[in-house]
Amino acid sequence: MAGGIIMREAHFPGRAPIDAYGNGGFRFAEMSHRGSILCVPSGIHGWQPADATALGETDFGRVFDEAAEIELLLVGTGTALKPLPKAVREAVRAAGLTVEAMSTGAAVRTYNVLLAEDRAVAAALVAVS
Repeated sequence: MAGGIIMREAHFPGRAPIDAYGNGGFRFAEMSHRGSILCVPSGIHGWQPADATALGETDFGRVFDEAAEIELLLVGTGTALKPLPKAVREAVRAAGLTVEAMSTGAAVRTYNVLLAEDRAVAAALVAVS
């Protein structure tokens, strides 16, 4: 292997249902990812919010970039529902999206159903142990 190991941003270039979650990560498309993920029209991306317990507007930059192809954003906030800060809700709505916060498990299940219905859904999912 000439040149050593090349580190790349975690990205799956397609839409896929989430097969499993827990133990700090997710399984999808016969792969696994340790950490949080962002599921948008361009694919599934590794996602590292600055503070998973207090999400901010800057954590959703990729969602805003792809907002024209999204109607509903599901936010999985971990093991329990944590309301999104008002600034985040307002920014998402200003981008023309509906946003729903829920536990990560509920968000995964809802995302899978809406994806199967070919709906314009995106999901920001905080990993749970």
